[in-house]
Amino acid sequence: MALTTNAFEDEVNDCVVIGGGPAGLTAAIYLARFNPSVTVFHDHSSRASMIPMSHNYAGFPDGISGIELLARMNAQAKRYRAAIRSRTITTPRKVDNMFAAEFENGSIRSRTVLLATGVVNRRPAMPKATHDDAVARGLIRYCSVCDGFEVTDKSVGVIGTGGKGFREAIFLRSYTRDLTLISPKSVHDLSETEALSLAQHRIRVVAGPVAAIEPDNDTIRITTPTATYSFASIYPALGSDACSTLASRIGARLSDEGCVRVDGHQRTTVSGFFAAGDVVAGLDQISHAMGQAGVAATRIRNELGERATLVR
Repeated sequence: MALTTNAFEDEVNDCVVIGGGPAGLTAAIYLARFNPSVTVFHDHSSRASMIPMSHNYAGFPDGISGIELLARMNAQAKRYRAAIRSRTITTPRKVDNMFAAEFENGSIRSRTVLLATGVVNRRPAMPKATHDDAVARGLIRYCSVCDGFEVTDKSVGVIGTGGKGFREAIFLRSYTRDLTLISPKSVHDLSETEALSLAQHRIRVVAGPVAAIEPDNDTIRITTPTATYSFASIYPALGSDACSTLASRIGARLSDEGCVRVDGHQRTTVSGFFAAGDVVAGLDQISHAMGQAGVAATRIRNELGERATLVR
């Protein structure tokens, strides 16, 4: 069914932000202080909410949890009159040179859109509740850049193989000598050079498949067909998938890996449609996502200004 502007709310936002993680909320704070009308839509799925304690985020020397950080950012965005809606956008389209987005029991129009939907980690096979509890307790970790320091001199297992598993294990080797790379499959997919480098770094290499992952009080066990291994933490190096479906539906160009392609101002190939954060190829870090969001929000404000929509 073709959509027309008459099918949507009369009110037109200057910007709709899709995603309520660090990138989306940073953009909302910037935009609200620039005076455009901005509405953030999020489904509470930000990976940041899974961070038990970050010591890698500047300004919090004693650390801050992902949940607390997002709560502070939500409060700050609302203080400057950004609207926050706990709704999932299902269908964004461009209609009459504006964007029209549908969500459950409603719809909205906007002059611009910023996509900040991030990525999802590929998780090892285990019950969701067990997995999430292990993440909250630091038994499962996904970001060696963020928290490799936290496993210094501890026993660490990496679930992975090929280039991803190899690079994760080599990176973590600078923190601990007690390191094991376990293949999720029955055999490892490592090149001769990678296998030699792992041996030189004295990284134990174990064939899978992983039969079970069982968290305990202070350790987490991985069982393979031949043995059970116990670790202080494990790192699944299984990759991630960009949440770029909405960008694809609206016609924005994606990379071969599924990330949204943007220019230096975070503009996609669709005019008025921007993207920032982990959904864009780059370093998966809160600070990096926030920097991209600041760039995107400033460009959005300038484009709106050029249209004379911000004249008071």
